[in-house]
Amino acid sequence: MTSMLTIGQLAEYAGVTIKAIRHYHERGLLAEPGRDSSGYRRYTAADAIELVKIKTLADAGVPLVRVKDLLDADPDTLTAAITEIDHDLQDRMARLQRTRDRLAQLRGGDRLFVSPEVADYLDDLRRHGVSERQTHLERDGWILMRTASPDDAALWIAEKRELMADPEFRALYLEHDAAYDWSPDDPRLPALADRTRDWFTNRHSRSETRPVHNPGIARLAAQSQPGASSPAWDRLAQLIEG
Repeated sequence: MTSMLTIGQLAEYAGVTIKAIRHYHERGLLAEPGRDSSGYRRYTAADAIELVKIKTLADAGVPLVRVKDLLDADPDTLTAAITEIDHDLQDRMARLQRTRDRLAQLRGGDRLFVSPEVADYLDDLRRHGVSERQTHLERDGWILMRTASPDDAALWIAEKRELMADPEFRALYLEHDAAYDWSPDDPRLPALADRTRDWFTNRHSRSETRPVHNPGIARLAAQSQPGASSPAWDRLAQLIEG
């Protein structure tokens, strides 16, 4: 190494970019030398040593705002500062891990937003062949229910899972799901309405006898879901009501 270095030679020697050196100048970490007769800045061995120290501290995770104070610190001060910085890094790592955990939950889909019981129920719907559109409608309704009326949600999810275990109800559910895309004049709608009405007549829903802690939540769920109806479903509802 020559006694005087250009900024490019200094950058290469220390393993940093010229942009980084200029940034250190701007931050007051590295003294900016004067220019020679040719107009170039020339750096000395002392500048190279200082730059290596700056890079070493920065690579170790020391924030640049702390680097200047630590460049010439005595060993005790440096040790205490490094310990403090290490604790800060551990806190940051813990926060990042929590963020990664939440990202993992996002990859898990529904389980980030609903209870494990509801998530299992939604998985059951998919296994039975329920459309993603309908599954998402159910999920969004359960999100609202869990938030506004958790007591009702706990009661109703148990019943919904029991209902889906009933082959007759499951067949009706799947046909209702498919009917979303039918024409409102589809000839299958009256028959589906009759079977649905008969099923509910023959099986008195236990949820009708349970106290409802928040009767407005069902209306809120319906109003919040623009995909919760279609012309065929509207026609089907009219036929069921008779």
